[in-house]
Amino acid sequence: MSEQAFSELRAALGSAGFLADDDIPARNHADSSVQPPRKPLAVLRPASTEEVSAVLAIASRHRLSVTTQGGLTGLCGGATPAPGTLALSLERMVGIEEIDGRAMTLTARAGTPLEAMQRAAEAEGLLFPIDFGARGTATAGGIVSTNAGGNRVLRYGMTRASVLGLETVLADGTVIGSLNKMLKNNAGPDLKQLFAGSEGLFGVVTRVVFALQPLPRWTGLALVAVRDFEAAADILSSARADLGPMLSAFEVMWPDYWAMVTDNVPVRRDPFADKHGLYLLIEGHGRDAARDGPAFEAFLESIFEAGLVEDAMLAQSLADMEAFWSIRDASAEIEPVLGEHESFDVGLPPGEVGRFVEACRSALAQALPTSRVVFFGHAADGNIHVMASVPEPGPAGHHAVESVVYGVTRTFSGSVSAEHGIGALKRDWLGHSRSTAEIALMERLKVALDPLGILNPGKVI
Repeated sequence: MSEQAFSELRAALGSAGFLADDDIPARNHADSSVQPPRKPLAVLRPASTEEVSAVLAIASRHRLSVTTQGGLTGLCGGATPAPGTLALSLERMVGIEEIDGRAMTLTARAGTPLEAMQRAAEAEGLLFPIDFGARGTATAGGIVSTNAGGNRVLRYGMTRASVLGLETVLADGTVIGSLNKMLKNNAGPDLKQLFAGSEGLFGVVTRVVFALQPLPRWTGLALVAVRDFEAAADILSSARADLGPMLSAFEVMWPDYWAMVTDNVPVRRDPFADKHGLYLLIEGHGRDAARDGPAFEAFLESIFEAGLVEDAMLAQSLADMEAFWSIRDASAEIEPVLGEHESFDVGLPPGEVGRFVEACRSALAQALPTSRVVFFGHAADGNIHVMASVPEPGPAGHHAVESVVYGVTRTFSGSVSAEHGIGALKRDWLGHSRSTAEIALMERLKVALDPLGILNPGKVI
């Protein structure tokens, strides 16, 4: 980086906003993926949209590449700096600017943590519908840029379904401000959808208007043990028919995952006396406890009577709910048990989930017999997480596991990324899920919006 560029960036951001050399924090070297950390040329920490615009204009003029960083919770290397890039951290752009109770919207700056938005909405008697495990550190801008999913996509959809308005800054510093609060707005193409899920390729998200939902007044949660995936699929069909929009989550854990968690993670003990073929978490949200609670229990009784359930537990308290969810959310805690491994986030047509898991397990056993693998995920929306140990350390071992899992995913016409994004780690596998024409269109959009290619180079395409 030239002295002139260094001087211009420092002048635009001040000493608190421009960190270089030994002042660069280690946290800005990588996101939460398995990619090795890489020190950026400098860390840019703008405090406003105007400062984001200024630094991108400087970067464009000097042809300096930029890797945008939010809460650094991404799992695909999207926020790990590419070689020779600046890190553009939005950590100082924090704050909820408005909650509009009548419009049921929340407007936040890009660096605002998910959990802060959830709590602010709840304080106003409303629900922030997006939720996943990294809620304490994931930020508004990153959530939108990756189109984050989570546990309640079944009811509320992916992040893009909750985004009404967006302010973004293009590579040359142009600010696109469209902080719309309207559900209906067909005044031309919906430009915000260019940026939702684009992982920082097309622009930097600086402010977001999210749609809120009514706050549930009742929550029911059941932990259900069944014999196989066919029984789980029948239960899901019944849940959709009997519970309707009350159904908010339907999580599935295969025995390999269940055993690895309950046998190895402290305080995550198996609450069932016997072993079972599959374990489900079924959650309902409602507005009337007197009506919805009995309806949820009646649904559970019906699937028992249909012979679909081997055992079940109904949460009686918040502590029960936390204990049930803690088993499902313990994937990070079994990483030391698996050792060196690859984590996958694949999407399948929901009707193919059971067959995919069996085919993937069989393919791994045949090609890599020493690999240990576990399966779990959001089966109702076809999103399955796979964690497989690497038979030999190093890139070759990881590539071998990826080849098997992504090969089976392609056979089932699935997606190599259901909710985590592509980043750098999955870039070379994008063609397993997207056609040549689709990838070419992405490249044309990139050239149109970022002709110098300075935004998040080496990611996605």
